[in-house]
Amino acid sequence: MNINDATRRSTSRILRRHHCASKPGSAQDSSTQREEGNNHFKAGDVQQALSCYTKALKISDCQSESAVLYRNRAACYLKLEDHTQAEADATKALDVDQGDVKARFRRAQALQKLGRLDQAFTDAQKCAQLEPKNKAFQDLLRQLGAQIQQKVAQLSSTDSRVQQMFKLLLDSSAPISDRQKAAQNLVVLSREDAGAEQIFRNDGVKLLQNLLDSQQEDLILSALRTLVGLCTGHQSRTMAIVNEVGMDRLCGVMGSAASTVSLSACHLIQVMFEALTEGMKKEIRGKDEAILPEPSRELRSMLRHLIDMLPASSVSGAGRDSAINLLVKQVPRKSLKNPDNSLTLWVIDQGLKKILEVAGTVPEVKGGPPLTDNTPMSCSVLLNKLYDDLKSDKERENFNKLCEEYVHSDMESKLRAIQTVSVLLQGPSDVGNRTLELSGIMDAVISLCASENITHQQVAVEALIHAAGKAKRASFITANGVALLKDLYKKSENDRIRVRALVGLCKLGSAGGTDFSMKQFAEGSTLKLAKQCRKWLCNEALPLTSRRWAIEGLAYLTLDADVKEDLVEDKKALQAMFELAKSEDKTVLYAVGSTLVNCTNSYDVEKPDPQMVELAKYAKQHVPEEHPKVSMTNTMNMFVKNEHAFSVCVIVCHFKPKMFSRALLPLVSESTDRGKIKAAQALAKITITSNPEIAFPGERVYEVVRPLVSLLALDCTMLQNFEALMALTNLAGISERLRQKIIKEKAVPKIEGYMFEEHDMVRAAATECMCNLALSTEVQKCYLATDSDRLKLLVLYSGEDDERLRKAASGTLAMLTGEMPELCTRIPDTTSHWLEIFQALLLGESQDLRHRGAVIVMNLMQADKSLAEKLMESEALEILSVLAKGDDPKQASIQKAAQRCLDLATEYGLIRSNEGGVNGKTM
Repeated sequence: MNINDATRRSTSRILRRHHCASKPGSAQDSSTQREEGNNHFKAGDVQQALSCYTKALKISDCQSESAVLYRNRAACYLKLEDHTQAEADATKALDVDQGDVKARFRRAQALQKLGRLDQAFTDAQKCAQLEPKNKAFQDLLRQLGAQIQQKVAQLSSTDSRVQQMFKLLLDSSAPISDRQKAAQNLVVLSREDAGAEQIFRNDGVKLLQNLLDSQQEDLILSALRTLVGLCTGHQSRTMAIVNEVGMDRLCGVMGSAASTVSLSACHLIQVMFEALTEGMKKEIRGKDEAILPEPSRELRSMLRHLIDMLPASSVSGAGRDSAINLLVKQVPRKSLKNPDNSLTLWVIDQGLKKILEVAGTVPEVKGGPPLTDNTPMSCSVLLNKLYDDLKSDKERENFNKLCEEYVHSDMESKLRAIQTVSVLLQGPSDVGNRTLELSGIMDAVISLCASENITHQQVAVEALIHAAGKAKRASFITANGVALLKDLYKKSENDRIRVRALVGLCKLGSAGGTDFSMKQFAEGSTLKLAKQCRKWLCNEALPLTSRRWAIEGLAYLTLDADVKEDLVEDKKALQAMFELAKSEDKTVLYAVGSTLVNCTNSYDVEKPDPQMVELAKYAKQHVPEEHPKVSMTNTMNMFVKNEHAFSVCVIVCHFKPKMFSRALLPLVSESTDRGKIKAAQALAKITITSNPEIAFPGERVYEVVRPLVSLLALDCTMLQNFEALMALTNLAGISERLRQKIIKEKAVPKIEGYMFEEHDMVRAAATECMCNLALSTEVQKCYLATDSDRLKLLVLYSGEDDERLRKAASGTLAMLTGEMPELCTRIPDTTSHWLEIFQALLLGESQDLRHRGAVIVMNLMQADKSLAEKLMESEALEILSVLAKGDDPKQASIQKAAQRCLDLATEYGLIRSNEGGVNGKTM
């Protein structure tokens, strides 16, 4: 180091200190805070020291003072293992003074933990140059050198594997099975950062392009999945791959007729979007700022290719759906945080007509691009998202104008125009309603209904169905379309037309919603429609698609209380509905769920203010009337009596758990014996699948405990026992008051009994429940009793093959040995294999198991020196030494516990400390 440079830096620091010291007020306050922070740091209270340094930074107006505070705060972050913040603070200190050796050393330590070894080595080297005799700097430099060599060796090994895979793939004479295996190995390598980098650097992208152009599906899938590994979370590689492979090729692959290939390509493009958009959000400093270009240009180019795919006849239906879904994900929703909707306006400008062209395509008519059953709905979702993201009336008016112009231009082909209107009605309904009122549209619908062509009739009927979405629109359609629907329903001989006409009539009949006074049809008409829907529903000779439409009709009609009553009494129809809900066609679930929500009145209803009601009557305004038969609990009682309560709960609890739980609680005490069990099981289902504190607000959550405990009985099924245990586990993890409620209901002995159950899942669930209950002091005392095998059972279960059981048992042991050290000395008496069991936990494949094992061993060593001796004489010492040396941030808790074990062994004199070691404690 140049002596003159050192003198200048020293003089500069003295001048800055003098300048800061001359400022009164805030500088003095920040100095006080800094001194307090130093005292807290020396005392080991790192959090309090961090708080003091942060406060001092807020009030400091001196640059050199702030630099010292940043340096000190970096030391706190290092202690707290927040290495990202430590690196940032150390950098801020160095921005003020490049000669601050402490700040540079701390940044090197942080960079080492972050895995940025080359940058850490540069900082450590600079520190060693500034202070050559500092042993800590020299040790860090040696350690980094060893780590870099290890990484180079790893990269070299990875490089050879990559080269081997490339050689096999490029060898056309190699057996296809070997080439496929090599392609699969590339996928695995690409998921590791080192492997992905080696594939990229060895010109692997060109090889992957060749695989994409091959005609072998397995090789194409492997290439796509490898590219996913290369692009995930890496902006620069993604941009290079987009430019080298080209969106034309990727879109061509996504447009493939092979659904698996199309989905894989869609996933790859989605990963690329995420890598580029996330890259735009990250703060980039240093040389990367100059290297990485702005990705927004690539993003718009990718979106343009997706838009161009939409009307292309060469694209498969699945590929077109993937393109639409990618657009749905990438177009931002309206957000107060990000009001910029320029991307939405760009998509509307570039692609709205192309989206409408797909929306207006009728699959049965030749000449249009291939579609799937989901394409029209996907178009509706995309159009609705675009419309929702518009900010002003001017933008919305322009959207309306473009849609109206397109429909008008398509009027020569009435079929396409009406199909486009149907899609708009399902998406941006306001736009759809305006296009429906355009001159000639309703005439076109009437004309198509009168056609003898089945496809024409179907398009017209669906337009009428979608138009009857609201009361206002239903009145318009009632005046214009009811006669058409009735005529089609009575005269058509085609089931597709009849069932759709029936649903249209059902939708119009329910337009008044729950308002008893606003009925579109005469009294009794909705009952007749519902009867016909139930008849179609129970007719197993009909295809699934037609029976699904029957449930769609019931979803509308069950807003009527009379229809609900009839459906609840029709056991055959309910059974048919539940059977259809189990089918592979999951689109039926929404209709089934809506029907059940209506039947159980599981929707939120705001009760109007009585004074406002009287005021409305005086002003001759309409006041909604509730049907006299509407009662949620009464309807639920009917379901329970018909022994369908559980089937109802399985579906409805996912829609309205809070409303449904309120109706179920009275049934666990007022219903039949079978109904009580079914209602209790439904409560268990809700407790498992929903947040109990939301599903059972306030004091209601405590009322759930007794019904759940009642399911822990021999006369209940194993499934009911299992779900009760799962539900009680969730409740026991919420609060001590709930744990006490479970204990008072005498559930602990029952739960212990199920811990001996032969069924693996029940046994594991019971152990998990006991783990949460063991947070209560009362349950902990049970394990102190010497006349039971409770402790032995936990130790033995910690060595079982079932990972879930091992996690539950070892987690309970970790907590109990920490809370009650007196239990530790009894563990060796439980089984002669206790050391093997805990060593197996430390070597477990699961990170959770290793953490539990490390905590148990730490608790044993803290509790008793003789136990520590036994552990250190075993293979546990070697295992703990390896665990303590890891540098993976995800395993920081394991490393900390393992290091604590080694520290205890050193304090007991069981192992010696190597004072020169970086970690301070070694064998």
